[in-house]
Amino acid sequence: MAVSIFEAQITLPESAHGERMDKTLAALLEGRTRSTVQQWIEKGYITHQGTPVIGKQKVLGGETIEILAELAPSLSDLPQSMALEILYEDDSVLVLNKPAGLVVHPGSGIESGTLLNGLLHHIPSLQDLPRAGIVHRLDKDTSGVMVIAKTALAHQSLIQQFSEHGIEKQYQAIVKGPMIAGGTLETDIDRSPHHRTKMSVAPKGYGKPAVTHYRVATRFEHYTHLKIQIETGRTHQIRVHMLHIHHPIVGDTVYGGRLNFTTGVSEQVRNAIRATSRQMLHASHLGFDHPETGERLVFDVPLPQDFLDLLALLKTHDPLKA
Repeated sequence: MAVSIFEAQITLPESAHGERMDKTLAALLEGRTRSTVQQWIEKGYITHQGTPVIGKQKVLGGETIEILAELAPSLSDLPQSMALEILYEDDSVLVLNKPAGLVVHPGSGIESGTLLNGLLHHIPSLQDLPRAGIVHRLDKDTSGVMVIAKTALAHQSLIQQFSEHGIEKQYQAIVKGPMIAGGTLETDIDRSPHHRTKMSVAPKGYGKPAVTHYRVATRFEHYTHLKIQIETGRTHQIRVHMLHIHHPIVGDTVYGGRLNFTTGVSEQVRNAIRATSRQMLHASHLGFDHPETGERLVFDVPLPQDFLDLLALLKTHDPLKA
């Protein structure tokens, strides 16, 4: 497999004035850790007007940063035949509906059977793009719509749109507890100091900024169906934010804590939630500008059957009391 290249131009926001360069870039580059950004800086892959940047240098705000980084190929990035629910495809992009249970790319002991492997089988030329054109990801047990870049130009365009918050990302979730109204959560998110595989809300300035807007779609007596829009794409962002306000997502075994029920929850609901095999979180809407034409493309995917079944059961066995 050929060595992949990550190429992008990013205009740093005025709001980042005075921040460290490595911290700012890590916050803007979806899916890239600060350590990765620091390695790229050390190798001279990140420049400003042709001059390599320094990790600790201060951001002025408004400057354009160029990134041209080599990505070593992975032996696990092998094509594998896989059924993909493709919603749209042209020469530049592919949009698909990811099912719950499918890992997006190899890592953490998972070396095959991922979406990346399936994409390489469907489009062999994706081997020349970083992460086979995957510019954002959904957790294994989150279902919903994703966009994949098929060309270097599309890859750079989508990365730029994500970094500038030009991508519309909307989700639906079923959370524990009754909620009266929606709101906005704006916090920093970083690795949990107690569990390195988990994320948590961090003190201001000690993580990456994360913004989540949520509103009530359906109220039940003990649960709530939410519609959620995110401006950023931090790891586990929605799950961490819902836990932060004490309304963890139903079925979330990582952030939901021990399975327990509020007094008054019916036996039918208890049994259904015990049988839930994944967190009830679905990426239902995605909007972006086409990298070639500039046309705004918008995709809405329906709720999966397990989500619909639980909503129907809650409507019958956990209705909001007058």
